[in-house]
Formats: sequence, C-alpha cells, structure tokens
Amino acid sequence: MNNRILGYDFARAFAIFGMVIVNFKIVMSASTGSKWLIWAAGLIEGRAAATFVILAGVGISLMTAKARLDLSSSPMSRHRLSLLKRSILLIVLGLSYSPIWPADILHFYGFYIAISILLLSVKDRILILCSIISSLAFVLLIMVFDYETGWDWITLTYNDFWTLSGTVRHIFFNGFHPVFPWVAFLFIGMWMGRLDLSSLHLRRKIMLVSAILWVGTELLSHQALIYLDKNPSFISPGEAQAIFGTNPMPPMPLYMVSAGSAAFFFIMLCISLTSMFADHRWVDILCKTGQMSLTFYMAHVVIGMGVLEFIGELKNQSIEFALACALLFNILSIIFAYFWMSKFKIGPLEKIFRKLSG
Repeated sequence: MNNRILGYDFARAFAIFGMVIVNFKIVMSASTGSKWLIWAAGLIEGRAAATFVILAGVGISLMTAKARLDLSSSPMSRHRLSLLKRSILLIVLGLSYSPIWPADILHFYGFYIAISILLLSVKDRILILCSIISSLAFVLLIMVFDYETGWDWITLTYNDFWTLSGTVRHIFFNGFHPVFPWVAFLFIGMWMGRLDLSSLHLRRKIMLVSAILWVGTELLSHQALIYLDKNPSFISPGEAQAIFGTNPMPPMPLYMVSAGSAAFFFIMLCISLTSMFADHRWVDILCKTGQMSLTFYMAHVVIGMGVLEFIGELKNQSIEFALACALLFNILSIIFAYFWMSKFKIGPLEKIFRKLSG
C-alpha cells in the first residue's frame, strides 16, 4: 500500500510539472521557435490536468476506503461533510483566484468533489457508467448550445464570466475544464483508487489496455481528420477538428478517451517506478514535491508568472524561452519541496487548506 501511495504522489509531481509547462506556453503565446518543441509541449495540453483530476478521484477513494467497509453510516457521513467543506473552499478559492488566473482549475475541482459526494458508496460499475454518461452529456450539450458563447478566442478571455448565466455556462459547459465532461476523470479516478495496484499483473494489464486505447484513439483521430480533409464536403475543417480531434477544447469523447488512457498509463508507470526505486532519494524528493501540488499550482501563477510580468518577459515569447522558464520553476519547486518537507510534514498552502476545511 505504501508503494501505491508513493506512486500517486510521484505522478502528482509530474502532473503539476506538466501543468506549469502548458500554462507558461499559453500565457507567453509561445508559438515561435522549434516546431518539434511546440508539438511536444502541445501533447501535454489537457493531459496533465486530466491526470491531476484522476489523482484527485484516487485520493477520495483512498480516504473513504475504510468507511465503505463500515456497516454504520457515521464514518461515511463524516467524510461527506469533510469533502463538502473542501469543495466549498476550493470553489471560493478558485473563483477568488480567477481574476488573476482565468484558466483556474480549482473552482472546477470544487464542483467535481461536490458531485463525488453522491457516489462515495456506489458500486464500481456505477462509477464507470457515470463517467461514460458525463462524457456523453457534453456531446448532447454541444448539440443544443453554442460552445463558443462567451469566448474571445483571440485573447482566450471569457467575456461574461461574472454574470449568472456566464458563470453557470462556463463552469458546467464551455469553460477551460467544465464539469461536463471533466467530472468523468474524477469518477474514473475514484474507480482506480479502489483497485489493488500492489499487483504487478494488474498494473501491467492496465498499462497494456491504456496504451492500446491511447494509441488507437490518436490513430483514429488522425485518420478521420485526413479523410475529412480530403472530403471537405461533409463538414468544415474547423468542425472536423472539433469533433474528431483530441484537443481539450472542446472536450469531445476522443479527447476524453485519449487523455484518460494516457493518464492511466502514466500513473501505472509511476507506481511501477516507485515500487522498483522506492529507496532512492530522488523518488522521495519528487514524491514530496507531489504532496505540495496546491502550493506549487498557486505559486506558478503568483510568483512564476508574476516575476516574468514584472520584468516584462511574460508575453510573446518563443517556445524555447517558455519551456526554459517552466523548467526553472519546476526545478526550484523540487528544491523548495526538499527543504520545506525536511522540516514540516505538509506544504504551506496544504496546511492552511486542511485547517480551513477541518
């Protein structure tokens, strides 16, 4: 069980590293420079955040594992109350943070957790079914409502976010990480958290299935786009990319399968690596970094981007500069985590969050 938890922390560290890379690239409008670096950084978009949400689902299942086996309702009721407090705090924190960082995921995260409270005790197959339904619900929504409502795609700003209709639309339908379909990642993570991943055979099986789904989905998307490009009478290139692409916006089913299977593969890989190298210092340091993910998520905007804005280097940069800044921030995060966790058991913002949420 220790290795299992260690592997999740290890994966969480790399998920936050990936989010830093993606966000620095987007904010800096890093569209010049090496084409292959732009392509490589693009592969992470929507994948790092999906991994992060799946790991949140894992954490919920690990936290409530004993309560699910308890025949009385008291332990689970306490967990539901705790999760409700966390969800409210994340929603308030995220919405307060949004004027600084419009692409914030924390308030979405809070809604995912609030919804998860209803499913803490359901059977595994219900979690999987709810994940599928959440993904398909987005397809129905996009058929009824205009996905582009509220967006200025040139500046990536949401014009009516602070109106009631705009806020609801942004959170549940067409924001950066809308509840539908992103809550599906949390549900599938809750299912993962119930598995006994100390079994090497099970991990290898999940890795194989995940790899097949990941590669197969990407190939299917690629071939569909090639076919539609050669036969443009069906739909426009933009519509083809939206429906059959694997980009996170809009988060259509092919993206959900691709990002979810990639995250599963990566998490299984991290658990296997930490099982093999559990006694190595570098594993311990990276796991400690993963345990401070909230601190580093907030810091990469407030401190990382704040410093770059102060020196006038935040906008219109090359991909090389954006990646160098992201790499520097990630390295400094690892160093900070090493020294902080050698003196304290929990990260600074994690400690505040835990006290506020009870």
